[in-house]
Amino acid sequence: MSEETKNTEAQVETPEVQEVATEETTVATQSPEDFLKDFDWHKYEEGIEAVDESKLKEFEKALEGTVGFVNERDVIEGVVVRKTDRDAIIDINSKSEGVISLNEFRYNPNLAVGDKVEVLVDKREDSTGQLVLSHKKARVIKAWERVNNAHETGEVVNGFVKCRTRGGMIVDVFGIEAFLPGSQIDVKPIRDYDQYVEKTMEFKVVKINHEFKNVVVSHKALIEADIEIQKKEIIGQLEKGQVLEGVVKNVTSYGVFVDLGGVDGLIHITDLSWSRINHPNEVVELDQKLNVVILDFDDSKSRIQLGLKQLSAHPWEALSSELKVGDKVTGEVVVIADYGAFVEVTEGVEGLIHVSEMSWSTHLRSAQDFVKVGDKVEAQVLTLDREERKMSLGMKQLHPDPWTDITTKYPIGSTHTGTVRNYTNFGVFVELEEGIDGLVYISDLSWTKKIKHPSEFVSVGDKLEVKVLELDVDGRKLNLGHKQTQENPWDAHEVTYTIDSVHEGTVKEKNDKGAVISFADGVEGFAPGRHLEKEDGSKFTKGETAKFKVIEFSKEYRRVVVSHTAIFREQEKRNVKAAAKKSAEAPKSTLGDIGGLAELKKKMEGGK
Repeated sequence: MSEETKNTEAQVETPEVQEVATEETTVATQSPEDFLKDFDWHKYEEGIEAVDESKLKEFEKALEGTVGFVNERDVIEGVVVRKTDRDAIIDINSKSEGVISLNEFRYNPNLAVGDKVEVLVDKREDSTGQLVLSHKKARVIKAWERVNNAHETGEVVNGFVKCRTRGGMIVDVFGIEAFLPGSQIDVKPIRDYDQYVEKTMEFKVVKINHEFKNVVVSHKALIEADIEIQKKEIIGQLEKGQVLEGVVKNVTSYGVFVDLGGVDGLIHITDLSWSRINHPNEVVELDQKLNVVILDFDDSKSRIQLGLKQLSAHPWEALSSELKVGDKVTGEVVVIADYGAFVEVTEGVEGLIHVSEMSWSTHLRSAQDFVKVGDKVEAQVLTLDREERKMSLGMKQLHPDPWTDITTKYPIGSTHTGTVRNYTNFGVFVELEEGIDGLVYISDLSWTKKIKHPSEFVSVGDKLEVKVLELDVDGRKLNLGHKQTQENPWDAHEVTYTIDSVHEGTVKEKNDKGAVISFADGVEGFAPGRHLEKEDGSKFTKGETAKFKVIEFSKEYRRVVVSHTAIFREQEKRNVKAAAKKSAEAPKSTLGDIGGLAELKKKMEGGK
């Protein structure tokens, strides 16, 4: 090559060469600080020239509408073109293929090449120019679109019950975890939630909270929709007296709710059985199928009254025609009241035993003292009214009347031991035997004690020795006494506590009128207030002991009146009498004696 040609080629340099030459010249003339300040680190790290942002947007705008162009956040359909151990290669008909981790397809372990899947364009290209796709995000977006659409249109969706949770179940709907409340599983109460776990069921989306991304579904709503159709058909055909088949839906203390196929009716507890029952579960149980009769319903037919016992004949109609007054029957006590007990003679047929017919005793007690619920008892039919369906029974009639030979067993003056059954303010009722009660008046309990109430002397259930004082066979009355079984101590007290006799006693009680004085042998006397004054003028207090004089005694009324004051008052009287007597017996002064004294006085005055 000639020298001229070389010079010509050297002069004809390309723009790139010129730019590099210029740049090298600039670098050579720049200081290190200026060089680092203007150095393009992105170009150095990526090995490429930085693209101007405005030019990049122009380039993307030019690509719009061309085949294979996609926007970020688009959800499109792709095809699995290849699989590795960790990833799936997806073709979305764009400039490059995307790679998605197989972890996003765990729900679909059978994913194969050629399958179509929905993907989200996360990035058209990352820092390395790779197309970034996400199947998981695409599923979530599509799922929310489907859920929202199902909520708006009322579409029925399929869901997979994943597990139980507090108050309900977790259901997978389109890949979204939705909540199924326990009350929305079925129209009837559910006792076993586990039976629904890992089952696919149909649901309606009933509520969406977009703020918290919560979805609530219901299976009950689908059932109710079907039931509503059936309900209209059933209600339109309802008639009183009609017999229908139903299923026990709920059992309460007051009755049973029966599902008639979409319509609920109530069997009240009194319409379940002709016999008395304590709770409906004695007759029926949940989910039991049974025939019921329609007794009544309101105008809208929303409240339906049903009956079960009406399907069988009334027990009174089946009662033996041979049963008559005077016959003996056996039954079970089903109800107890204060006035008597109801006894079921046969199923659904009851008779009342009044408390007065339970015992020959005239002292009536509560029926609970004789029988309790569940007891088997024998009784006699006293009255029988088949039309009114009423029967009265008696228990005492099966035993001989103890008052028949009362005068022989309990003659006046005889002594017996009885049991205290009850007491009132005026006395104690003592039972000598079943059916024979007598009254001990409070005044006949003790010879010596002053009793304000019988409970101070005896208790219910105590054994008490009594004596028959009076006997009224026609009136069935027996007057008894307890103190009469003992000697009257007042016979001896009459000798001891004679008028003016003095005894040592203790002040037991004191009030405004006086004090009760207790003596050593148990006798109690009364000292009026004016008779409690001591010799020094003070009064006695409770607990003090002193001598008291008997000023009054009554054996009939068992009364002793005493006085302490009378003791020293009497002594004072005696002292006064003695002084008067001594004065009367002393020699009297004469006039001569008096004149001599006067003379002596004069002499004494003169001496002074």
